[in-house]
Amino acid sequence: MPFANIKMPQAALSKAQKEDLIHRTTAMFVDFFGEGVRPYTMVLVEEVADGGYGRADEVFVVPEAYRAKE
Repeated sequence: MPFANIKMPQAALSKAQKEDLIHRTTAMFVDFFGEGVRPYTMVLVEEVADGGYGRADEVFVVPEAYRAKE
């Protein structure tokens, strides 16, 4: 079963954008493995709360201007 776990900042994508991401990721697996994997493909979009992630000792918070507009 193909499985993708996509982690991103909370509120970075709208519901429609997350749905599109799931559809495109599923299509990518189908293109790679064949149509038979579609029913078994799992795509998990996890939102990480502000301040719950970072890089190079810097904690990230998404600025309001970059938050998804539902």
